[in-house]
Amino acid sequence: MITMTREQIRADLEAGSKDAAEKGHVVALSADELDRVLDIILEPTKIVGIERGREIVLSRDGGVLKYTGCTRYAGAPISKEQGIIVGERILGLDTMELGHADYSFKPCKPIAYDEAHHMENAQMWSIVPLFYGAMPNLGTYYQSLGGRWPTPTELLSQGRIKESREAQERAADDLIKDIVYVARIMDQSGADGLNFDTTAAAGDAEFYATLRAVEQLKNETGLAVEVGMAGEMILGMHCELEYDGKRLAGLWPHEQGKLVEKAGASIFGPVVNTRATKSFAWNLGRAVTFIKAVGKTVQIPIHVNMGMGVCGVPMAEIPPVDAVTRAAKAMITVADIDGI
Repeated sequence: MITMTREQIRADLEAGSKDAAEKGHVVALSADELDRVLDIILEPTKIVGIERGREIVLSRDGGVLKYTGCTRYAGAPISKEQGIIVGERILGLDTMELGHADYSFKPCKPIAYDEAHHMENAQMWSIVPLFYGAMPNLGTYYQSLGGRWPTPTELLSQGRIKESREAQERAADDLIKDIVYVARIMDQSGADGLNFDTTAAAGDAEFYATLRAVEQLKNETGLAVEVGMAGEMILGMHCELEYDGKRLAGLWPHEQGKLVEKAGASIFGPVVNTRATKSFAWNLGRAVTFIKAVGKTVQIPIHVNMGMGVCGVPMAEIPPVDAVTRAAKAMITVADIDGI
């Protein structure tokens, strides 16, 4: 068991908040806000909660994959439709998500009509809004992962910067087409929305493709769109791509959220990466600082990505419930989020 004094926890909260403020050019937590987070951490019970009336929406990424027998998680021998019922009627989630085991748009495209059958069946049995979820995962369009375009990192290592950028642009065009193709089928099958999970994992070109796809879906379908991010800062793999006149490389959560909102998304899921060499208090102070800035910038609902290794939650396959509930309560009461 690792122990810290009250003073050490307070110091780490302040240091984490200061780090976020300096890197993201946002306002650090006030002394009163730091004390409120400190009080949450110091609550004596193992699981903490919020007062009645402060409840928020619980949405889901990964959806049925967390329960069914095709993953490393629960591994229960149940169907996708049954997994949705588990989330809705047993766990009490406010939305659920259908997704394929190979959770990216490119491999989902050839089986989109099969997935549509699952969506239609699940809609008949459930009440909560059902999203179809997948990762943009631009990396699957590169030759190193079986795609048709040259791998940008290999081109960069050879000093072929122009060719690397061109490969990312071509891959982004293919990704937009695949997202729109799958989304149209899901819209026809009765889906309530689409969830982009782990957006921009492959950098600014992936974020660019996602924003363009969201913009097109907003104009062509009635789907709600949730955009959940992969990291706190957009990696500059291309470095020259822009959206709405804003360069995408290097954007922090509050800047990402403004563009997601501009593209027409319904929900924004910001991420702050947990630093495994720092304490829970340091990471939580940093995460709350970033997410509070998102709330002051973005007008659409904010569903913070909180789980293994993000937004103050420790990096563990099964995150400890005491840390998870404290992180959630701090986000709700100090950052004033809309959902998790």
